[in-house]
Amino acid sequence: MKEIINYILNDLGAHVFLPMIMIIVGLIVRMKFKDAFSSALTLGVAFLGMGMVLGFMFNSIGPASESFVKNTGLQLNAIDTGWSPLASVAWGWPYAFFLFPIQIGINIIMLATKQTNTLNVDLWNVWNKILTAVFVTAISGSVIAGLAVGAVEVYFELKNSDLTQAEVYKITKIPGVACPHSMALFNVIVYPFDLLLRKIPFFNRQLDAEHLKDKIGIFAENHVMGFIVGILIGIFARYDVSQILTLGVQAATALRIFPMVAKLFMEALAPISDAASEFMKKRFPGREFYIGLDWPFLAGSSELWVTTIILVPITILFAVILPGNNVLPFGGIINICIAVPLLIVTGGNLLRMIVIGIITTPVFLYVGTYFAPTITELARKVGTVEIPANSMITWSSMEAPVFRFVWSYASGVMKGNFTGVIFLAIWLALWVFYVKGMKKRREEELNAEMAEA
Repeated sequence: MKEIINYILNDLGAHVFLPMIMIIVGLIVRMKFKDAFSSALTLGVAFLGMGMVLGFMFNSIGPASESFVKNTGLQLNAIDTGWSPLASVAWGWPYAFFLFPIQIGINIIMLATKQTNTLNVDLWNVWNKILTAVFVTAISGSVIAGLAVGAVEVYFELKNSDLTQAEVYKITKIPGVACPHSMALFNVIVYPFDLLLRKIPFFNRQLDAEHLKDKIGIFAENHVMGFIVGILIGIFARYDVSQILTLGVQAATALRIFPMVAKLFMEALAPISDAASEFMKKRFPGREFYIGLDWPFLAGSSELWVTTIILVPITILFAVILPGNNVLPFGGIINICIAVPLLIVTGGNLLRMIVIGIITTPVFLYVGTYFAPTITELARKVGTVEIPANSMITWSSMEAPVFRFVWSYASGVMKGNFTGVIFLAIWLALWVFYVKGMKKRREEELNAEMAEA
């Protein structure tokens, strides 16, 4: 069974297997086969197309960022290798397979008991729960504790998916779709800062890409913003003129193409969402259901990419000046895992995204520093990565960094360390505060919409 799962996840990939699932979902909700097949295939095209543009983006910005890091002369021994080695650690865990039935089972139970409206078909990112379980097991010494916290993560992802679905729809305009990704658990940390900035008139103005166009014209166009930011990154990297201009055009290309590919998600998902909505309304009157997907359907937002690129030099600056930081930003320096929560919580307000991104970037570096010894030890055991003596590896843009830290640290209680319980209590209090605040915000938005109508 493990070999079958590995084949599906690692050999077929999301762009092949997910359309198969969507065909089945389409047929269950009474779509004609030709319509279900067409929508599912378009979804595969969207995922593969977004992956190609993401690869182009990372291959363009990544080397410039690495050059920038080298030019700073940073001497830090926890090397940021990005997510790939951690995925190897997760899949190499002997108990990894158990998280599949745990995720599916919890999702079914929560749907049946009306604790969630999200059907999470994003099985690839079960590796995030596996990685959390691996960390907890390493720190607590208990496999049961690791699997239990993995299950807890599934629960919070689904609750958060429901909570943010309205914001996700406003950003993407794709109906019936939600984002139950672990990276969105960082919303809990972003929300208090967003709430504070919304009370300041200067930060409470609408400042997404569309509204910027009214203020600064052509300079708010996706490709122009991409060109400008690419030029700046090239200058920071000390490229020559031709390299700087090339990077500018490459960044412009990526930001121009992202919205085009993102439209394919709408084209693919709208028919399935409509059919599923009609099917569910007949059988479950008064209840709405969402299809839970991986984050790339949000990638059409230019605000996401402008923020991500701007935070590259900020991350390097923090790596230089933060006391106690041991992370050398490298493989994960393009931090999607901070940009997606910023996008969702702020509603795409570019100014607040950048400011909160600057404030919270140190969190990722410190969590990367905390987990570096554990990641290094686990990676050496798996043997998929060669790590030089006196060096460590880590991930500077880890998904759900605070969630992983507090639950892993709190699991140390099984070895007599009770300090982590305090951090866990604080996180749970912030979660309650975040949930209440987001629900209140949604109610106010609905009341405003009704008043306008």
